[in-house]
Amino acid sequence: MFTVSAAPAMATSTGGAVAPSASTPAPAAKPVKPVKPVVHGDPVTARTPNVAYNGPVYQMTASGVMVPYVAPLPAGATNSVTGGSPVGVSATLKPELLVPGTRARYVDGLAAAPISVPAAVQQIIWAGNQLIGLPYIYGGGHASFISPGYDCSGTVSFALHGASLLTTPEDSSEFESYGEPGIGHWVTIFSNAGHAYMTVAGLRLDTSAADDPTNEQGPRWRPLRPSNSGFTVTHPAGF
Repeated sequence: MFTVSAAPAMATSTGGAVAPSASTPAPAAKPVKPVKPVVHGDPVTARTPNVAYNGPVYQMTASGVMVPYVAPLPAGATNSVTGGSPVGVSATLKPELLVPGTRARYVDGLAAAPISVPAAVQQIIWAGNQLIGLPYIYGGGHASFISPGYDCSGTVSFALHGASLLTTPEDSSEFESYGEPGIGHWVTIFSNAGHAYMTVAGLRLDTSAADDPTNEQGPRWRPLRPSNSGFTVTHPAGF
C-alpha cells in the first residue's frame, strides 16, 4: 500500500498556492514621531497702528452669562427705555468684554478679551480696563495696588495682580527679572530701568503714547509698536 501526498491547495483569489503557515515575519513598524503641540503666539509688534475692529462683541455679566455687548450712548445721552446713562469708559467698573478668537480687540476705548485664551489672560485684560481714564502719577501703584493714578510699572503690576500673577507691585527694574525670559504665548512684558509696558493678546497696555496716534496720556490700551528694542523681554510662566 502506498499513500499519495495531497496536492497543494490553491488560493481562490489568485490561483496560486496557499503560503505555508510558517510565513516570513512582517517587517517591523516604523516608529511614529511624536507630534509637537501647536503653540499659539500673539504678535508683539505691528507695522501699522491700526486697531479698528468691526466684528461681534460680547459682555460677560455678573452672573457669568455671555450676552451681546451694547455700546454706550454718547456722553449726555440717556437710554430711551430706562432713562439712565449708559456704562461707559468713565464708569467706575468697566464691562468685561469678549470677542471671538485669540486676539484682543480695541472696543470703545477698552480692550475686549479673546474668548479662546486662558482665563488668566482675560483677567489681565479686564483688570487693565479698570485703569482706563485714570491719570499718570509717578510712583502710582507702587505702595499699593489701589491708587488714584498709576505710572508705567504700577499699571503692569495692577493688570498682573488682576489675574493673581503678582502679589506685590514691582518697579520697572524689578520686572526685568520677572517670570521667565523671552516672549510669551499671550503676555509679554518689556522693561528697563526707566519704563515698563506689556502686550496682551495683540494689544499694548502702556502709559506712554509712543507709536500711538491718539497721543492720549495715562494707562491705556494702545497699538503694538513697530519695535520693542531697548527693553528686557519677559513673560509670566505658562503665558
